[in-house]
Amino acid sequence: MNERRTRASEAERIDLGEGAWLEWWPDFLAPGERPDAETLARELPLRADTFTLFGRTVPVPRLIAWHGDPGCRYRYSGQTYEPAPWTPTLARLRDVLTARTHVAFNGVLANYYRDGRDSMGWHADDERELGPAADDVAVASLSLGAPRRFALRHRKTRERREFALGDGNLLVMRGTTQRHWQHALPKTRKELEPRLNLTFRVVAPSHDPVATRSA
Repeated sequence: MNERRTRASEAERIDLGEGAWLEWWPDFLAPGERPDAETLARELPLRADTFTLFGRTVPVPRLIAWHGDPGCRYRYSGQTYEPAPWTPTLARLRDVLTARTHVAFNGVLANYYRDGRDSMGWHADDERELGPAADDVAVASLSLGAPRRFALRHRKTRERREFALGDGNLLVMRGTTQRHWQHALPKTRKELEPRLNLTFRVVAPSHDPVATRSA
């Protein structure tokens, strides 16, 4: 594994090969910068949703909310959602994220995991509407609240990587990661406090976006 370690306030680059890499920021938000996960969750229009699996309607095992720039639509399981406006807290976090990563994110999916039973299955955010470029899809996962295990696996080799994503941590999937890898947030039997995950992404304005589900 090719890794480049910098100052604590900067990213550690993890090279996955095939044009894929991660930016790991274990200290992205200092304690004074971190909003309380449950307080922010109460400010968002979180909703229970469903998806279709083999012809059956199945509840999504977490609560979600979509926010973004005007016109940044969100389509999930055949439904289209108009973005809720940026809240002051989300806008502040987006500005910090853009300043440090130099990526102009224009949408964020909030996933609220109420306990260890809430989860995210294996998937890739590989829709063509995501960018900023076809060979550099940036998905920034900012964690608030209880730590959870985040897993990646290579589509062909099944190589695995895992991270413990805790309060204030940031993991940015870059390059061709979505093309060659999948990721998931597994269930756990441990008693856990809630976790709010904010996955920022770039949606091409010339397309009608398709939902992504990152953990």
